[in-house]
Amino acid sequence: MNPISTNAWLSAGNFFEHRGHRIFWRASGAPDAPVLLLIHGFPTSSWDWEALWPELAQRYRVVTLDMIGFGFSDKPRDYEYSILDQADIHEALLRHCDVSAYHILAHDYGDTVAQELLARSLEPGQRPQLASVCFLNGGLFPETHRPVLVQKLLLSALGPLIARLTSKRTLARSMARIFGPQTQPSPMLIDAFWQLMTLHDGLKILPLLIRYMPERRLRRARWVGALQQAGVPLKLIDGTHDPISGAHMVQRYRELIADPDVTELPGIGHYPQVEAPASVLAAYLEFRQKFLH
Repeated sequence: MNPISTNAWLSAGNFFEHRGHRIFWRASGAPDAPVLLLIHGFPTSSWDWEALWPELAQRYRVVTLDMIGFGFSDKPRDYEYSILDQADIHEALLRHCDVSAYHILAHDYGDTVAQELLARSLEPGQRPQLASVCFLNGGLFPETHRPVLVQKLLLSALGPLIARLTSKRTLARSMARIFGPQTQPSPMLIDAFWQLMTLHDGLKILPLLIRYMPERRLRRARWVGALQQAGVPLKLIDGTHDPISGAHMVQRYRELIADPDVTELPGIGHYPQVEAPASVLAAYLEFRQKFLH
């Protein structure tokens, strides 16, 4: 199946406002189908889900957005970016779409947003019912997250300089290191990632977005606790070749999570939904079939 172009992705979506900024979102599937919220990772966008989108939309009401600072959404430079705020944006989208119950499929940075939404679901309050969460490669545990060098540099005092020096070529090299050996990113994929990252002067805010890494450490008890106390089904699908959150993260997940439901994808790297969409789809549908939603 040919990939959905970034222009087609944009034209099929809409915008809503959050704190005075435009947030891109899109939805597809039968209005009465179970809602599946897709949450993307860093530093890319909701377009990461394009290979899975048609198949998922045949079964679910699929909803996604570009978080603030990413993709087609606004990228303000004077803004306090945080996982908590990104979770607020997703809750705003659910209200906007009049969602009463939903499931989550998340990746990377989006895993942490999903952990915050999971933590909120355990607290009193009126919000849509979270029914299940499936995680793809991400830093679920700060102690197993192994950021690549450019991420460490972006977080340092050199961050603004590193952001200015970032080019499509350096992006391609970084992505090659975290993809699997047989699933290397194509020039078309790098072009799309680059377009979406650089839109609205996006490179300039990378040092602000990367602050999620210390935020994970600060809120570890809350976010790991949400995994351990979850009252809904959880699933992990992981490309084990990933140097950031691969086999070593799976091992920690098995240590800390009771009765872990895990699908390992050997030879697949950090972007399983891009590198092996058919395998991710099969594992996800098997997970959902277990509880018939």
